[in-house]
Amino acid sequence: MADNARARRIAERIKQLVTQGLSQVVKDERVGFVTITDVRVTGDLQQASVFYTVLGTDEDRTTAAEVLEAYRGRLRSFVGKGLGIRLTPSLEFILDALPEDAQHMDELLREVARRDAELAAARAAAGYAGDHDPYRRPRAEDGSETDETDEDGTGADARG
Repeated sequence: MADNARARRIAERIKQLVTQGLSQVVKDERVGFVTITDVRVTGDLQQASVFYTVLGTDEDRTTAAEVLEAYRGRLRSFVGKGLGIRLTPSLEFILDALPEDAQHMDELLREVARRDAELAAARAAAGYAGDHDPYRRPRAEDGSETDETDEDGTGADARG
């Protein structure tokens, strides 16, 4: 069983080698704009999951997946020569959903900003539910409200 630090180093090296292999080994024009985003290696270093994204349409993604599957053995051989370890991990290519997730998060953030703006506009147009000053004041004999102050000038009511 390998330690996690070694597995991370090997995963990073596999990422670099697969990226190089895409330009050196895979001579297919259909592969398009493929970016290797992450590589995860099992603890026993027997399998490597290679996550990738493709810039383009859904058709470009399916074509890139077919090309990567067709060249998987050659890429594994290239990775094995570059790694220099006893056993070369088998490669599994997985389309990374990172761009779609990021786009979804952007849409959610735009929706939240729109709702915040609506709430701020509603808050600015809102008024008090009752009177501006809802507290009762003692009335003078002529019916107008008075502003009575205490000796200390605080205006505190004698009731407490």
